[in-house]
Amino acid sequence: MAPPLSRRSLLQAATLAAAVPALSRTTTGRAEAAAAVTAAAVGVPSAWTVRPFGLEDVSLGQGVFADKRKLMLDHARGYDVNRLLQVFRANAGLSTGGAVAPGGWEGLDGEANGNLRGHYTGHFLTMLAQAYRGTKEQVFADRIGTMVGALTEVRAALRQEPAVLSVPGKFRTGADQVRGSCQYVDLPAAVLGGAPAITLSVWVRPTHDASWARIFDFGDDTSRYLYLAARNQAGVPRFAVTTSGAGGEQGLNGTAALPLNEWSHLAVTIADGTGTLFVNGTAVARNTAMSITPAALGTVKNNWLGRSNYPADPVFAGAFEEFNVFSRALTAAEIAELQSRRAADASTGRGDLASYAFDETAGGTFADASGRGLNGVLRRTWGGPSHPGFLAAYPETQFIDLESRTSSDYTKVWAPYYTAHKILKGLLDAYTATDDDRALDLASGLCDWMYARLSKLPEATLQRMWGIFSSGEFGGIVEAICDLHTITGKAEHLALARLFDLDRLIDACAANTDILDGLHANQHIPIFTGYVRLYDETGEERYLDSAKNFWDMVVPHRMYGIGGTSTGEFWKDRDVIAGTLSAATAETCCAYNMLKLSRTLFFHEQDPKYMDYYERTLYNQVLGSKQDKPDAEKPLVTYFIGLTPGHVRDYTPKQGTTCCEGTGMESATKYQDSVYFAKSDGSALYVNLYSPSTLTWAEKGVTVTQTTRFPQEQGSTLTFGGGRASFTLRLRVPSWATAGFRVTVNGRAVSGTPQPGSYFDVSRSWRAGDTVRIAMPFRTRVEKALDDASLQTLFHGPVNLVARDAATEFLKVGLYRGAGLSGDLSSALTPVPGKPLHFTLDGTEWAPFAEGTEDPTHAYFRRAEPRVVFGGRDAGVANPAKADGTTLLDEIWAGAPFRNKGALVARVRATVDAWVSAGLLVGADADKVVATAEAASYRP
Repeated sequence: MAPPLSRRSLLQAATLAAAVPALSRTTTGRAEAAAAVTAAAVGVPSAWTVRPFGLEDVSLGQGVFADKRKLMLDHARGYDVNRLLQVFRANAGLSTGGAVAPGGWEGLDGEANGNLRGHYTGHFLTMLAQAYRGTKEQVFADRIGTMVGALTEVRAALRQEPAVLSVPGKFRTGADQVRGSCQYVDLPAAVLGGAPAITLSVWVRPTHDASWARIFDFGDDTSRYLYLAARNQAGVPRFAVTTSGAGGEQGLNGTAALPLNEWSHLAVTIADGTGTLFVNGTAVARNTAMSITPAALGTVKNNWLGRSNYPADPVFAGAFEEFNVFSRALTAAEIAELQSRRAADASTGRGDLASYAFDETAGGTFADASGRGLNGVLRRTWGGPSHPGFLAAYPETQFIDLESRTSSDYTKVWAPYYTAHKILKGLLDAYTATDDDRALDLASGLCDWMYARLSKLPEATLQRMWGIFSSGEFGGIVEAICDLHTITGKAEHLALARLFDLDRLIDACAANTDILDGLHANQHIPIFTGYVRLYDETGEERYLDSAKNFWDMVVPHRMYGIGGTSTGEFWKDRDVIAGTLSAATAETCCAYNMLKLSRTLFFHEQDPKYMDYYERTLYNQVLGSKQDKPDAEKPLVTYFIGLTPGHVRDYTPKQGTTCCEGTGMESATKYQDSVYFAKSDGSALYVNLYSPSTLTWAEKGVTVTQTTRFPQEQGSTLTFGGGRASFTLRLRVPSWATAGFRVTVNGRAVSGTPQPGSYFDVSRSWRAGDTVRIAMPFRTRVEKALDDASLQTLFHGPVNLVARDAATEFLKVGLYRGAGLSGDLSSALTPVPGKPLHFTLDGTEWAPFAEGTEDPTHAYFRRAEPRVVFGGRDAGVANPAKADGTTLLDEIWAGAPFRNKGALVARVRATVDAWVSAGLLVGADADKVVATAEAASYRP
């Protein structure tokens, strides 16, 4: 009997873009059952009229995509995943094995106190899953298994009371408090005993140099307390006692910092108005006016090791061994004796008020050996255990805070549901790639936890939360939840997806009302991909309508030539491009998410504009965002791509492990995901991108191998293998392909007139050996900034060309002097021998934006055509301009292509006549312009 279909197989088919069954159509039995279940039970959403193929179905051939991917695969193989897991394990109080957190956004010392930590781990899981699906290298599956296993342990630990983490101590064992665990030891109220004289003795091994982390703190609040801090603002130990707040502190300050990762002994004695601080047996500070004693404090409610009565102070990170409290002041000799032996073995004996050896190796209780029975308990500052299903690299506190927050403060709350999305998506991708049920259980549990929390909140609270900049950002969580729902079928999961409706945004965009000005771009782009998926699940048209209209508000109205959008992470007013150019334009995450939205919309409506945009952004910004050099420690991906003159790309942005490096890792391991799509009924194959690759279309029993050096080559060749199959081959005709698009099958021209910005159909019964050749000559053209016609960017076919020049002012560039009848501007460029797609113009090198170098570049330039010139002939007339910057030559060449020279001359005559009538050109100059146009010779 055949085994049942795995849930992963269904999810892969239904939601993660495995467009066709993974078995040949000639296979019987279980293969037919798989096809039937896939189509009927869960299947690709019925609203999708085309379906993508899985990453395992499309292999990359040699070329720029494979080269860039190899760099990222090497990073995926080489980076220590235990570093990513460190923040999760620390949050759960588990051993981190000495791993060092990645830092940057993925660590406690990064931006906003590391409040986004955990997001990068989700991205990394997705990268590994995509790498495994695309290559089937076992190393990636093994790394996924390690991470999923660790996250399973983390979730289990968060559901329990904290347990001691035993480590080698100064004498025997110590109790470690991992930084990020938020753990401390809670002692009974009687620990100080109201003694008029006292000694507090402790061994500690600090692991972090944070100021004001308390070794111990006994008090009621911030007015009555007694504490010992490992470091004050000067970096040295400080003891203080007060009954009147910070201003009334009587203190003792050390003279040197405690060394990190080494055991140090500290002791404080108070008796007869004198306080003394000892460090490693040496008295380093004495205060003879210390009149406040524990007796003066009385019984206090907070008696803590490792935690401060000041909420903003950090929790102590490090290990404890031997904490003893004596009801007298030990002598210097007695304290010196404690340097070489435990108190139980010294003449002092154990502390008579309290004594904790920290010998425990399990549980969360520390026995008091003083005889007073004052056992300590290990606790978390945020309470706990966590609620069922919760999984994060920080406590539930950010989620709780968000529910009452009315304004953004990322130092307190930084997009917790955004981070939850990255973790959820990474787990789903891990499950899809490896069939590890633990990953699915973690993903489902996380959504159960979110539903339990969010479903209890009033609608008004949810709307307020999701409308808060940054703190309320939730990324693509709706899409991921819908993907999960297709496999679990749980009504709560679909209900959860709808709890993220941001009605103000949905309703405005559904009504085609542009409200994007001032919004954070990447906070909102992925929302709409999720809303399209909600349309798939619910059939509610407003979700799809809002997404389609939103896309049109961005493209082209807020799009730069490379396909990117946003300036300083935000959108400005519609059609303002030149006015937004800065060093912080085109956040890389925005490009990633616009590509996801474009392909998802294409599944519903095969408008070629979506794939034109996909090609533009993939071949320019996305490729160009990845540096062309190896690095095991960093993915080397941009955050912003500045479009100001002379900008140098930063491939190690901010402090590292940013959102854009996360999406950059994903982009570089799924370059092949949109090269081919299939019509849902199997009747057509869409070739969307021209990229060296091989498709295995198992449903049809055929392979399609695309051989090309595109965009270095101006065309591509498709070769069929496998069995015979009938379907329509739909070839995308790029909108820039105005110089022609010619198709042959087995050497014979295919009839028809392909139109730029469309698909060209070739229908036949295909068989092994059939060869389709596509030729699409490139033209060189400019695209003008919507708000400044003189500010332009240069394209050669699909390739955005940038000038490599260190100047920080816009270069002035002229291009019309050798323009041909087609309007092609390539005659102004001189190819650089041996360097494909490199040109020189007036001594400056121009190169593809996609090259990931650190050269200073100019993506935009100032068009300067001061003289009227045709075919290299100067008319002796200045090139006049209208108020909006449009010049006479602009208006003439806007009529290209021209059938022949006569058509061009007619355009020149009609244009100059109109300009003369408008008072923009004098008659004598008009005659010179026409005469020059008639006398000049032109390339085709």
